[in-house]
Amino acid sequence: MSDSAEDTSRSLPEFLPPESDEITEASTPIERRRAVRTPGRAFDRSKGAAFLVGTGILLSRLAGLIRQTMMARYLGADLAADAFNAAFRIPNMLQNLFGEGVLSASFIPEYAGLLGKGDEEEATRLAGAIAGMLALVAAIIVLIGVVTAPYLVAVIANGFTGSKRDLTVQLTRILFPGAGLLVFSAWCLGILNSHRRFFMSYTAPVVWNLAMVATLVLFHKGHTQVQLATYLAYGSVIGSALQFGVQLPQVISVARGVRPRLTAAAASVRNVFRNFVPAFIGRGVVQLSAYVDAWLASYLGNGAVSSFTYAQAIYVLPISLFGMAISAAELPTMSRAVGTSAEIGAYLRGRLSGGLDRIAYFIVPSAVAFLALGDLIVHLLFESGRFNRGDTIWVWQILIGSTVGILASTMGRLYSSTFYALRDTRTPLRYAVVRVVLTTALGYFFALVLPDLLHVDRKLGAAGLTASAGLAGWVEFFLLRRELDKRIGRTRLLASRMARLWLAAVAGAALPWAYKLGFDRSSPFLSAHENAVHSKLIALALLGVYGLVYVGLTAALGIPEARNVLDRSFRLLRIPLRLR
Repeated sequence: MSDSAEDTSRSLPEFLPPESDEITEASTPIERRRAVRTPGRAFDRSKGAAFLVGTGILLSRLAGLIRQTMMARYLGADLAADAFNAAFRIPNMLQNLFGEGVLSASFIPEYAGLLGKGDEEEATRLAGAIAGMLALVAAIIVLIGVVTAPYLVAVIANGFTGSKRDLTVQLTRILFPGAGLLVFSAWCLGILNSHRRFFMSYTAPVVWNLAMVATLVLFHKGHTQVQLATYLAYGSVIGSALQFGVQLPQVISVARGVRPRLTAAAASVRNVFRNFVPAFIGRGVVQLSAYVDAWLASYLGNGAVSSFTYAQAIYVLPISLFGMAISAAELPTMSRAVGTSAEIGAYLRGRLSGGLDRIAYFIVPSAVAFLALGDLIVHLLFESGRFNRGDTIWVWQILIGSTVGILASTMGRLYSSTFYALRDTRTPLRYAVVRVVLTTALGYFFALVLPDLLHVDRKLGAAGLTASAGLAGWVEFFLLRRELDKRIGRTRLLASRMARLWLAAVAGAALPWAYKLGFDRSSPFLSAHENAVHSKLIALALLGVYGLVYVGLTAALGIPEARNVLDRSFRLLRIPLRLR
């Protein structure tokens, strides 16, 4: 058990989610509601689910990093790369909207609640009604997107002109149908998560990324960068279809008899629709923040949009691995909580406090790594082919800006999921609007005004974009936390525990940093090494040392999550030995 400030709340009874193995099939609904469990069992189960989600996300993110590495190699950070990355953001908004926001906030709590009550027939009807609605909405949006692509590009990447803008319009039209297919992949995710089938739903994007990687490998020879970007767009559409297809068999097996249909007759369907609009708007304004960043980056010269995208692929990884994994694992279970308001509040406080502890354990070292060792990370992942040393430094600078708010953004996901479990999608919406307004205002000042005032290279404005988003993220986090304190009681991370985490992370980074200073005095990176392979191996080794030192020090300092990491690592190491 972790040592956060609200440990006292965890000693209170926590109501058993109805699918637990501690309730027999013969239990009545009343017995189900009265059954209790110990706090330890609740968190153990949550950690297992979070591990499955995290593993799936890790595999998909690794595949995404491979895709980004190949894009950096064959497209570099020039006109074609900027055009593709800008076009990719526009239709991909559909998947981000429906996958991470709308269905998580409105569909999963209602669907999981029906499963918890044992009403699988009504749950299946609800899934079919949502599928029908998604089909209609996605078809309309895709059609509008294809027709209005020139106007969308003018809004999102107004800094693009001439052939660069024309290419972006062409790629946007190709990519939009694929985004429509990804909406149905998000529907699959909602069903599978509610049935606690986490691994497949978060691993499915691997096939999408691999389809794009295969496109780059097969078509890079004998084609210009513009032609390759076009082929890559078609590869993305094919990958979208594959991502939906690999999940569909498991969805059919757990939601037997599901059929798409257009109806709002059932109360459960109306409940989803009632929460759908604020969730859609809330997720939409968050997406708008990312597009504002891309729009501002389009004024920073060639390479700014693609460099921002490469940096985003790195700093989003820990947010997804730990923030999304823990939030996604907690949401279905939180949504099944029953009892009095005080009992539900105690249950949610316990789960929220445990989740915050786990998030902090992994995000603190991520922030220190981006700040001190970001050049190692970028070099290891991207520096090859058309992606050169200057590009590495630029992306590192953007990563440094991201450290301002990475902890707030990750913890904010878990707070939002807690509101969703309470069937409240409007509170996260209000504070998301505040965040976007602040991000836009601060982003404009940090990216376009401040560099000129300080008489520095305008390229540094890209780092200002991530820093301004981080400041806005902290404002949103504090607002969410204040409101949730009123609903369920106070939850905080212990200052002494956080100090130990920061101390361990800084100490872990000291050795790799000393190596850089000692062996690369003339350059901020591994110039002493004679070839790229050697330097990448050294970078990998230094990052590995950093991770091992952090885990070792946190274990010595008595952080429970460190022991969990070590125990799981030892179990994994025993598997090859047993196979022998």
